[in-house]
Amino acid sequence: MPAPGPGPAAADPSSGTSAEGTPEPTPAAPASDVAELPTVPAATDDPAQWGRVDSDGTVYTVAPEGERAVGSWQAGDATEGLAHYARRFDDLRTEADLLVRRLSSGRDAAGVLRSATVLRERLDVASVVGDLPGLVVRLDAVIGAAEQAGKAEKSAKAGAREQAVARKEALIGEAETLAEETTRWKHAGDRFSAMLEEWKTVRGIDRKTDDALWKRFAKARETFTRRRGAHFAELDRARATAKARKEELVVEAESLQSSDDWGATAGRYKELMTEWKAAGRTSKDADDALWARFRGAQDAFFSRRSATFDARDAEFTQNATAKEALLKEGAAIDLSDTDAARSALRSLQERWDEIGKVPRERVREFQNRLKEIEDRVRAAVDKRWSRTDPEKEARVGQFRERVASYEAQAAKARAAGDERRAKEADQQAQTWREWLAAAERATG
Repeated sequence: MPAPGPGPAAADPSSGTSAEGTPEPTPAAPASDVAELPTVPAATDDPAQWGRVDSDGTVYTVAPEGERAVGSWQAGDATEGLAHYARRFDDLRTEADLLVRRLSSGRDAAGVLRSATVLRERLDVASVVGDLPGLVVRLDAVIGAAEQAGKAEKSAKAGAREQAVARKEALIGEAETLAEETTRWKHAGDRFSAMLEEWKTVRGIDRKTDDALWKRFAKARETFTRRRGAHFAELDRARATAKARKEELVVEAESLQSSDDWGATAGRYKELMTEWKAAGRTSKDADDALWARFRGAQDAFFSRRSATFDARDAEFTQNATAKEALLKEGAAIDLSDTDAARSALRSLQERWDEIGKVPRERVREFQNRLKEIEDRVRAAVDKRWSRTDPEKEARVGQFRERVASYEAQAAKARAAGDERRAKEADQQAQTWREWLAAAERATG
């Protein structure tokens, strides 16, 4: 290689070139600030600042460690040669700027890292003329920033994965609870549909983990579907049983609707109603149809009974009027002639029985009023009999004799000075006096 020629003249420090003519590298910056790095100057603006062409056509670029031959230019003027190699540098510079923009946009940090690393390795042997030290610094910053962004992306991806797993775990927990416990079938079915749609929107989980989570969720759905199916199958069986039982009740109700055994049949209809409620529900249409038949038979019977009772009540009301007249007659019976009174009472009782029943709510009233008349006549007869009863008269005479006997004994004992026996006789006499008075009252 030909010996390097003289370097460029000294330049102003602000130009980015050292006093010896070697471009100063661009200061490194934190990877997170890569977008804020000073841009690397375009080599085509001043190719002579970054390299030279020797007299034999060898092209050199200036590097911190000195000049480095990067190629040969034999096609013409040296200025054109420098411009050619400067354009090659600017192409690399453009690639680096594109990587910076890609990284700044927050996309594909891994791709940027790969491309920047390859580009950085090319700079060591690149046949270009330009601010290679500055481009190295810029690419090193891009590589560092890409590594940091990659770690951040990885961390964010891991966090997002954890959140996604946690969300699906929550959906699984809810699904398993519904599958094992719920009896609100419509609500739970709608909720499972909504959870499935939400499940589809939760992304960012590796295939293996996602498959395992899906198996748990699918198992919960299957358990729910199986329980719901078993519930409705049992419900169908129960409805079929209820329908069969209600059909039996309807048949019996219809068979009773023409019965004239009012009390027993009304009681049986009440029992049938209790059995109907205990039979359970069948489908709405079937239940409504069976109920219409059951209620129709029941209404037919009770309508007939009501009509019969209305007619009977009208008859009983007339009977009550007739018995009112008999009660007035009974109240006027003359008790002075007990034989005539007893005859009048027998006549009244015979006619009373012939009249028949009165309204139920007045039965007790009429019974009590008739009994009052019967008691009056009976009391008059008893009083007359007690006055003329020979046995009672004889008993009164015996009581008088006893009283007189004990009074005589008391007088005799007292005359003899036996006061104790006199008191005993007085007490016996007093007892018999009380009995005598009661007997006299009984004979009237």
